[in-house]
Amino acid sequence: MTSDPGLRQRKKMRTRQALIEGALRLFAEKGYDQTTVAEIAATADIATRTFFSYFDSKDDIVFFDDRSRLERAVEIIGERQPGEPVADLLRRVIDQSVFADTDSELARKVGPARTRLIASVPALQARELHLLFDIQLQLTEALHLACPELDLVEAAAAVGSLVGAIKVVVAACQKRGNRPEQTYKAVQRATDIAIDGLNSLPRPA
Repeated sequence: MTSDPGLRQRKKMRTRQALIEGALRLFAEKGYDQTTVAEIAATADIATRTFFSYFDSKDDIVFFDDRSRLERAVEIIGERQPGEPVADLLRRVIDQSVFADTDSELARKVGPARTRLIASVPALQARELHLLFDIQLQLTEALHLACPELDLVEAAAAVGSLVGAIKVVVAACQKRGNRPEQTYKAVQRATDIAIDGLNSLPRPA
């Protein structure tokens, strides 16, 4: 009898989510450096070697959604509609990658714990900065390619202003102790303000 591929995929997704939630719980209880991969694997009832089928390392768990969000954003930029203004394109990128990502519900659930963890572990802060720079660089290159009316400087400014606005407002909300729903609304407002400022960019001919 042939096994159900959909069932296998759902099981993998449940295991992945269990690893993420279990790891963040252990990091909060024991500390990031003191938590082992074997302990994280045990929270999802899998072998240590199986853990590496899901993540390459402990810090990959902390940034579990970065790659999928970036890939989706680059894909949307590459699918720019004929004559679509840059501001409208970037609005779609935010709506369909940041606000509608497959991991967004999980990301919101673990968001406060993850933010506190990163703020307390220098190695994770360094990894976050590296990832943020790489994300902005790849988005800039994708936007420059998809929008020939923009030079590289204009594409970089557009991406930097949008990503920077979102990143800073999240950090500010977390520092003030805002609830997740308040942070979510603040991010939406920051996105609106940043994108409104992009309307001055050149439009396609």
